[in-house]
Amino acid sequence: MVISFTKLVALLILFSTGILSSCAEFKEAGRTIGHTTINVTREIGHGTRDAAKEIGHGTRRVVNSIGEETKGSEKPLSDDEQ
Repeated sequence: MVISFTKLVALLILFSTGILSSCAEFKEAGRTIGHTTINVTREIGHGTRDAAKEIGHGTRRVVNSIGEETKGSEKPLSDDEQ
């Protein structure tokens, strides 16, 4: 009876060690996936922000150039005068 109890304890210890080591591997894999996800979403966000800024700056340049063109000209013609 003592021998089978010892075998049972040894088997439980080996089984527990295997489970703990696999849990550590899962934890490390989850950490790696989490950090990768954070980095990717950060880069996407920065790219989106930069693209929106460039669109805004381009729009401002177009509007300013149209405004400068109309400043130098006379009053625009109405539909009846054309």
